[in-house]
Amino acid sequence: MRGTLYIVAAPSGAGKSSIVNATLARDPHISLSISFTSRAMRPGEENGKHYHFVSAAEFERMIAAGDFFEHALVHGDWKGTARQSVEPQLASGKDVLLEIDWQGARQVRDKVAGAVSVFILPPSRQALDERMRKRGQDSEAVMAQRLAAAREEMLHYDEFDYVIVNEDFDTAVGEMCAIFAASRLRREPQQQRHAQLIASLLDPESQASD
Repeated sequence: MRGTLYIVAAPSGAGKSSIVNATLARDPHISLSISFTSRAMRPGEENGKHYHFVSAAEFERMIAAGDFFEHALVHGDWKGTARQSVEPQLASGKDVLLEIDWQGARQVRDKVAGAVSVFILPPSRQALDERMRKRGQDSEAVMAQRLAAAREEMLHYDEFDYVIVNEDFDTAVGEMCAIFAASRLRREPQQQRHAQLIASLLDPESQASD
């Protein structure tokens, strides 16, 4: 049975990565696809763990070669998901999570029927500003750019299947886990998982045994 593709997007500073990491720690049935990016590595990040860091020229070469499942220019830098990071896992029955922006999410939804998408919102503009400033990794000019871009990103929340407001972290993680659990209980995947059981239950000639 083919795995399910999950898409999680949010404006910068909404707590997306923290929620995703906590959810993955609770749910061993989902693997995270590591995206490629052309932006510079930030303090504390590791190549191959947070992103696959490549030059803009290399990224554009990969685009031309058709290597990406989805890609977009975000805040002046390229980000994308390589096909080899997603398709083999889905084909083997594993669930895969993409932590991407709304542009990439739109591309994925157009290509993958049954993809489940989640958008994370901050509880207020003030909270978003405070969370971004706590990082202490970006200059004031970059901060201003990201805050301005956040509103544009949030305009696309209504393109997603589910919306989580990250006011309380533990609650948000619990809601994300609930979405994944509910998704697995949808009729079509359950029909595939339990085809033999359902057939036996509906067989008019089968008899219950003591």
